[in-house]
Amino acid sequence: MNTIQKKIWMLAMVVLFIMAAIWFALTYYNQKTQTQYNEILQRYLHLNEAKTASQEMIVNLNSYLNEPSEDNKKRLKETEDKLRQAKIEAAGLRNEENDFALSNYMNLIDSLIETTDRSVLFQEDNETEASASEFSEATRISKYISDMTLTLIDTELKTYDRFYRSIIEKSAEIKKLGIWLMLLITFLLLIITYGFSLSITKPVHQLTQAANELSKGRFDRQIEVKSNDEIAFLAKTFDRMRININGLISEIQEKAQLERELQESKLLLQESQLRSLQSQINPHFLFNTLNMLSKKAYLEGNEETSDLLVSVAGLLRYNLRRLDKPVTLADEIVVIQQYMDIQKARFTERLAFYMDIDEGCLDSKIPGLTLQPIIENAVIHAIEPKEDGGAIWLRIMDEEESVVIEIEDDGLGMEAEKVQQILNEQPVQQEGHSTGIGFSNVVKRLRLFYESRDVINIESTIGIGTKVLLNIPKNKVGVRHG
Repeated sequence: MNTIQKKIWMLAMVVLFIMAAIWFALTYYNQKTQTQYNEILQRYLHLNEAKTASQEMIVNLNSYLNEPSEDNKKRLKETEDKLRQAKIEAAGLRNEENDFALSNYMNLIDSLIETTDRSVLFQEDNETEASASEFSEATRISKYISDMTLTLIDTELKTYDRFYRSIIEKSAEIKKLGIWLMLLITFLLLIITYGFSLSITKPVHQLTQAANELSKGRFDRQIEVKSNDEIAFLAKTFDRMRININGLISEIQEKAQLERELQESKLLLQESQLRSLQSQINPHFLFNTLNMLSKKAYLEGNEETSDLLVSVAGLLRYNLRRLDKPVTLADEIVVIQQYMDIQKARFTERLAFYMDIDEGCLDSKIPGLTLQPIIENAVIHAIEPKEDGGAIWLRIMDEEESVVIEIEDDGLGMEAEKVQQILNEQPVQQEGHSTGIGFSNVVKRLRLFYESRDVINIESTIGIGTKVLLNIPKNKVGVRHG
């Protein structure tokens, strides 16, 4: 991971490297120029030392001739050694331009030394005139050496004139190069600094935008920061926090939805129980009375009346049971048969009821009092309005993953608006002599029980009839009823 601290260090190293490279280049060039200057200056100094030594030698020779003491002779000897050393150093200045002149210059130095030595010898031999003549010759040679020194220096100046001019031109070019190099480095540093600052500020800007989205309650948008530093790590941690908060919100919403559905279920059950209780008038008294009437009718030979009373008692007992407990399809079929026995006694030949049941499905669980209200709705809307009566079909089929229940009639059918009203669980005005539980109540309880809105559907055509389709999932019972 490239940390921000590492990026800062990298930028500082790049700047330091560029500055160091410039400093080394300029220092190398200055040192080279200075060395060349020193070499040229040393040539002038060597020539000047030879001239100075020759003049000093004439002065010391004159002092010795005037006063031939050991000290003066010693100083003359030292001056002669100094001139010899200057000659050796001047010999190193030879080149193509001054070869001839420098050879003459060396010869003049040798002549000066030899003339000086002869003057000293003549002086020691008390040959004063000869010594003075040699002194005059030495003085003349010294003057030649001075003139020759100026000539050689002038030759040196001419020789190195082009060098001086090239150095001046190079200095001007280097000055221009320095300005362009400074502008180029400034431009590069601006680009590098911009990229470096962008690599830090862009992830921070993305993170700020993500924080604003979260502050607005948008927890479904992923936080993604494309960098490889501490800000990317912070963004990943921030995104995990977003996912956790989003999960907690979803969990709270699901719990609220379950509590709302549970509350609706309780209200439906209370409504069903209330309607059932409204039809109760001392249930034990009614059961005992109906049983007594059934036995009396049987003893008087009226078996049909006895069976009807048994069916009424069974239907009443089934309606008074707890509706929050699931029942089997077999229980529902029994109570439907009792209900239809009562209705057949009422409508006689006007009512035709057909059942086609796959007995393998009878153990399936469904909410209590589911089929009887639907059958009852079919009786009210299919049989009662028609003088010739009608027919009702009950089919139970075993599908691969579900049990399909069809309740079909050939009645007058329902308007599409009423069908949507029932499927949307809206209150529907009760018609006819209902036992109490409405169609919308059945729809709500089925959807809550199986936690699916596709568990029921209604197909109805005006003048043709109505078909109610229940798609009961196998091995699936609502969580609150399992």
